[in-house]
Amino acid sequence: MTTLHKLLPTFIVASLILFTSCSKDDDNTQPNNYTTLENLLNEINFQGYAIVTKNGNDLVRQGFGLANESTELPQDFNLAYRIGSVTKTLTAAAIVQLKRDGLINSFNQTLDEFDTEFPNGNQITIAQLLSHQSGIPDYQLVVEQAFEEGQTLDEADIYNVITNLIAENGLNFTPGTNKQYSNSNYLIAALLVQELSELPYHQYIQQKIFNPLDMTNSYKGADMININTHAQGYLNGNSNSTYPMTIAFGAGDFSSSPNDMETWINAVKTNWFTEVEKTEIFAQDVPNGYLDFGLGWFTTQEGNTTMYWHGGDINGFWSMIGFIPEYDSTIVILSNKQDNTGLQRNTIIEQLLTNEFN
Repeated sequence: MTTLHKLLPTFIVASLILFTSCSKDDDNTQPNNYTTLENLLNEINFQGYAIVTKNGNDLVRQGFGLANESTELPQDFNLAYRIGSVTKTLTAAAIVQLKRDGLINSFNQTLDEFDTEFPNGNQITIAQLLSHQSGIPDYQLVVEQAFEEGQTLDEADIYNVITNLIAENGLNFTPGTNKQYSNSNYLIAALLVQELSELPYHQYIQQKIFNPLDMTNSYKGADMININTHAQGYLNGNSNSTYPMTIAFGAGDFSSSPNDMETWINAVKTNWFTEVEKTEIFAQDVPNGYLDFGLGWFTTQEGNTTMYWHGGDINGFWSMIGFIPEYDSTIVILSNKQDNTGLQRNTIIEQLLTNEFN
């Protein structure tokens, strides 16, 4: 039997902090008494752009602080921000598209059907990849260490790192018996998209998602940002926007704008997926007070309120997108101030579910 994550007082388990370094940004404060979302964001020193709607009305739609403190570039609806692991919602959607196109038959197909030499591949399904039930260990720390030592690895090299980790140490658990967040799942999924579509992964996302939705400010992130079109990322007051994006292939390597992320959420919550697909993608029947993993999305259940969402963290940035069907709510929060503790995201979710959506 698989396990669920009980929601802590902060509503999120610590394992959801992804693609961050070890420094701590301690410029976060806990809110006192909730009045409005705008006041909350100011009180916790949020820096970035936030969009939250409720029943067709904006609770907030504005920038906070500066996108670039050196050039005094303001936050903007069409400015690019690194979205980190929000990228996983795009990778999962690409897998759904492969199924639509008949390139995969079922989410229950096992990895050995695509790579006969993948260790324990006959035990791991595509659905288990996308819902973090595979038991595949995370490659991130090993690969980041390799880059720090001067090695240059591409996604194929990282795939070999993953298979070697499994061959040497085995899986972290028997697939389907537990759930543990692992970026390896999504790098593998992105390579699967690439192999089966015969298109580069990022080109496939462009053709199948960005172009149809006219998401013109979403693209594969560069190791170094363009300060004219992209928010500068910060950590502890210092710019922190350089990262070897190959490490985040398929798991956290896109940049996007608040405008485009709102477009994406509105598509997902309406008709981008069929009703049948939605029952497969979003975790169902999550008990009150718990969080569960679906195929590229988390489900948080608090009372009668169901929130579907994903967060991301990467050098200099944190992000969160989601929606709450009961309130026709769209949530897009893109920050250019790194928060390794997850405190800001946790606080916003807790306060929203307690005070706005309850």
